[in-house]
Amino acid sequence: MAPIRVRYIVDDVEATIAFYTQHLDFIVKAHPAPGFAILQRGGLNLLVNAKNGPGGAAQAMPDGQKPEPGGWNRIQIEVDDLDGFVETLRSAGLRFRNEIVTGFGGKQILLDDPAGNPIELFEASSR
Repeated sequence: MAPIRVRYIVDDVEATIAFYTQHLDFIVKAHPAPGFAILQRGGLNLLVNAKNGPGGAAQAMPDGQKPEPGGWNRIQIEVDDLDGFVETLRSAGLRFRNEIVTGFGGKQILLDDPAGNPIELFEASSR
């Protein structure tokens, strides 16, 4: 089975690589051009493209709209101790969109990468 791939448009590929590798345990699978890299964590390949890069992912749509970082679609990373992990990331100066919320399935919080793309950190309920 092929790995799951998600593409994020980013402002700075180097800053994005540093963020995901230093804080979220991704590795660099490929970095063939300054405006593109593939980061990997388990079965997820995160393709990061510079928003002004030459590749197809950053090209304008027929109506002229260009892909931009941010939005609300996100990847989810499950953690064992959300409170402790969030404390560690806050100590590193990372930016969150909200506080930890509790729902039916567990607890979650939204962490922004350097370009404003969200990552959902999730701790499942112990049911």
